[in-house]
Amino acid sequence: MNEDTPRSSSASDPQQPYGSGGYDSSGTAGGDAPYEYASASSGADAPSAFPPPPSYDPAQPVTAAPGMTVWPGSPVPPDPAAPAHKARRSRRPIALIAAVALVSALIGGGSAALIARATTTSAAGTTTTKVINASSSSSGVAAVAKADSPSIVEITATSGSSEATGSGVIITSDGEIITNNHVISGATTIKITFSNGKTATAKVVGTDKNKDLALIKAENVSGLTAAALGDSSNVAVGDQVVAIGSPEGLTGTVTSGIISALNRDVTVSTDDSQSGSGSSGQGGGRWPFSSGGQNYNGSTGSNTTTYKALQTDAAVNPGNSGGALINMNGEIIGINSAMYSASSSSSSSSAGSIGLGFAIPINTVKSDLASLRSGGTS
Repeated sequence: MNEDTPRSSSASDPQQPYGSGGYDSSGTAGGDAPYEYASASSGADAPSAFPPPPSYDPAQPVTAAPGMTVWPGSPVPPDPAAPAHKARRSRRPIALIAAVALVSALIGGGSAALIARATTTSAAGTTTTKVINASSSSSGVAAVAKADSPSIVEITATSGSSEATGSGVIITSDGEIITNNHVISGATTIKITFSNGKTATAKVVGTDKNKDLALIKAENVSGLTAAALGDSSNVAVGDQVVAIGSPEGLTGTVTSGIISALNRDVTVSTDDSQSGSGSSGQGGGRWPFSSGGQNYNGSTGSNTTTYKALQTDAAVNPGNSGGALINMNGEIIGINSAMYSASSSSSSSSAGSIGLGFAIPINTVKSDLASLRSGGTS
């Protein structure tokens, strides 16, 4: 070994294995190199005490924190002063959970199948109303009554000194109203009273004695609430129904019941002398009809017509004629036309509905509308 090569005072530093001075072109460690290598004077066959120096400068240490040195390739220890990181918890979709809970509560309520109105326009331009799920403020009969009452009117038909009261159903926003022929037959003036108390006069558009139907039109009105006409072919015995009309002039009376039977044959008179009997006239306001071979409320006379009807036990009385029979979706399924009252001509002590009423199916009405609008068949 070359005795003239000075040792660096840093040779004992374990953190600098190769020193900072590198190597010269002869392979001798320079600067403060701590290691020695065999010189040529030691002989050609003398083994080297240490491996030859690398062909590149050694990597320098990295200082990770004050007072701490890390060599390349070693893992960097965590800084104790650094704040600890916690796993981020995903936020729950609180709004979605609340919405699902609300819907579940409504569904679980059972009786909260609720209704309100929405308007649609048919191809013919007829504005109608439908009942839809909307609010928890009311349900069942109450909701149907609230939704449909604005579409039911009271009709006062006057002829000379006689006056009859019946009901009608608004089918267009500009004032078309369906009622029974026997309510307005022979009338010289017709007054309409709406659910809000306002009144208007009306003219007859067309009548059909054979189906006991009439179409009248209120004058100088617009923006009325038209009823939704349902499908009477879907009606089943036992279905719950609501009747709205003006029995004995009590505008907007609501009763309820069920469909008792379908396709009942109902026979009524076609004589004008027996018409105008909404709540007055022959039989103390009891419109005569027959069904099943039995006469009710007096004789129908010799000139009669027979139609198929829905039977209901909903309370209908004189004055309900021409009013609405409604399903629980708020759709009109029939026009009330005949009812049996137990009162006799000599006493009214037992007067009133006994749960035997009949309505003209709404499909019959719809099939007759075009004819009625053109003047009717009679």
